[in-house]
Amino acid sequence: MVEIELDGQKVEVAEGSMVMHAAEKAGTYIPHFCYHKKLSIAANCRMCLVDVEKAPKPMPACATPVTQGMIVRTKSDKAIHAQKSVMEFLLINHPLDCPICDQGGECQLQDLAVGYGASSSRYEEEKRVVKPKEVSPLISMQEMTRCIHCTRCVRFGQEIAGDMELGMVHRGEHSEITTVKGDTIDSELSGNMIDICPVGALTSKPFRYSARTWELSRRKSVSPHDSTGANLIVQVKNHKVMRVLPFENEDVNECWIADRDRFSYEALNGEERLTRPMLKQGGQWQEVDWQTALEYVANGLRCITKDHGPSAIGALASPHSTLEELYLAGALVRGLGSENIDHRLRHADLRQAQGVRWLGRSVASLSQLQSVLVVGSYLRKDHPLFAQRIRQAARKGCTVTAIDSAVRDWALPVAHTLVAAPGAWLQALADVAAAVAQEKGVNAPVAGGRGDEPTARAIAQALLQGEQKAVLLGNAAAHHAQASELLALAGWIAGQVGATVGYLTEAANTVGAQWMRALPGAGGLDAVQMLQGGLKGLFLLNTEPVFDSAAGARAVADLGRVDMVVTLSPFKTNLEFSDVLLPIAPFTETSGSFVNAEGRLQSFHAVVRPLAETRPAWKVLRVLGNLMELQGFDFETSQDVLARATGAAAGELTQVPAALLDNTCQALPASVAPADMPAPVVASIYQLDGLVRRAGSLQLTADARQAREGVAA
Repeated sequence: MVEIELDGQKVEVAEGSMVMHAAEKAGTYIPHFCYHKKLSIAANCRMCLVDVEKAPKPMPACATPVTQGMIVRTKSDKAIHAQKSVMEFLLINHPLDCPICDQGGECQLQDLAVGYGASSSRYEEEKRVVKPKEVSPLISMQEMTRCIHCTRCVRFGQEIAGDMELGMVHRGEHSEITTVKGDTIDSELSGNMIDICPVGALTSKPFRYSARTWELSRRKSVSPHDSTGANLIVQVKNHKVMRVLPFENEDVNECWIADRDRFSYEALNGEERLTRPMLKQGGQWQEVDWQTALEYVANGLRCITKDHGPSAIGALASPHSTLEELYLAGALVRGLGSENIDHRLRHADLRQAQGVRWLGRSVASLSQLQSVLVVGSYLRKDHPLFAQRIRQAARKGCTVTAIDSAVRDWALPVAHTLVAAPGAWLQALADVAAAVAQEKGVNAPVAGGRGDEPTARAIAQALLQGEQKAVLLGNAAAHHAQASELLALAGWIAGQVGATVGYLTEAANTVGAQWMRALPGAGGLDAVQMLQGGLKGLFLLNTEPVFDSAAGARAVADLGRVDMVVTLSPFKTNLEFSDVLLPIAPFTETSGSFVNAEGRLQSFHAVVRPLAETRPAWKVLRVLGNLMELQGFDFETSQDVLARATGAAAGELTQVPAALLDNTCQALPASVAPADMPAPVVASIYQLDGLVRRAGSLQLTADARQAREGVAA
């Protein structure tokens, strides 16, 4: 540790730290633009000049290493004069458009100009003009004249997103930030560039000029998309979601969110929202009141139970539903006497585990990995924020290896990829296991593994290096027809090399759905069986089988044979085969809880009131339980449901009990010969759930276009 004196205060910081780090530790603010705690040091803006004793001139705090006994003054006349001079320089070419600038009120340059800027300019020359650029449906670069060349966006792309899509060209007053790799910005994390831009050069295209920052209320929430559980700030005006920003949580999402977390809110205000209950009468949809719709459903359930027995009723629940909704869906079905409930809509291997499958380690620890094998995942698109953490690990020397059906661009260095068709993944993993066994001098777990396969041997050797190691199974591995065998082999490899094994779980509440046992009980039908249309009554909770299940388009005809299909959704969907549509609240209009991949329980409140006659799904399920005269549906709040579901008072439990988390699997394969089987069903990045599918700006991105073209092909 090194001790310095900062404004008369003794501060101890690690050797190699900068003066800026010492100031942060001491709680002293030094004005800056280019410095960002998550990015490399550039020292572009010079706004952080400070007075260092014995230095001949002011020094940039962000780029000046501390030395023992250093004396720094951040508020001396010398420092203040230097900072004011830099501010004057920055404002020479900056346009005077603060009154109409859509960044007004949250502009770092505007804020610091108040404290360090002069009341008038000494320059009379014409200001430079930078041509606007069209680069993305998400990011506006219409006012690049405002840019002060801090290069935060450039460094973010290069270091965090992994793809240097922006760069600075030319010199002097001709310098400008522009696309250097191509004509567009296509990163799945691109929206973070808007947040870190300290001026109004990069702005949100969907939000642009729709509200002023001081008009917005700020409310915390949790992302309903992938399994990161990203913490959000939802900004609201007149009970309408206007913008979504990251809420910093170092253990989960740091200060970043994926673009689907940021821009999917557009679907909340879209034309496809279902605002009143609807019944299909004579092939025509009619809007009805809640009492009529719920009594229709209750009467239908009674008739089905009487004529066909309770086992003719089932429920398919999306793993994007809240913990409370999943618990009540299971309680309703089981209260009627059925065990037909499942959340594994895209799975081909429906053998049930004893424990709850999870990541196998904390999310934050992904940044510290020294070796990792990822099986069956397009990591960058399936889990953008997990990929970002592994990217940081790779920058520190982590060896990343993969088994997949193709070599994909993860925007990070992948040392070895063992390419195999999905039917041959078990063979590929067996080859790695055999190579590990040879290196360790033990018997291979299964016969048929080829330990001399070059890539498998390289992967095995990489996994034997370092201390922090993981074998991670992606969405395609979880949905694979041999998922249990893949997990068993991955677990054996992890045990031999001292690694953790786990799933990069697909949805916001995949872990929570397992915890709530949204799974078929004894004699119950699984998702595949229910989707084949053999039931008489079926609930679809937040589920669109055509898009969300392995059945795909076949679901339309198969579910058309079901006597009564009840869809609970925020959107007008499943019209071809549903008989009842019940408008339920999306995550912004209901309270609830999600459990992320590491088993972290995160609860949230509604940020706006439900739209029109929309109701929270937990309330709808509770009322149905009451109408069916079932026991255990006497809940007043979602916190009451959570307490009943988890057995703990609200706020007492923040994690799935460790005893329930279990990735062990004993189903080692009898044979590893390549099998002819369908490719796993994996949703593309902007088709994952109903919200992203209906977010207009996300559907204009390159990823969404490529997915549509792939489906069409």
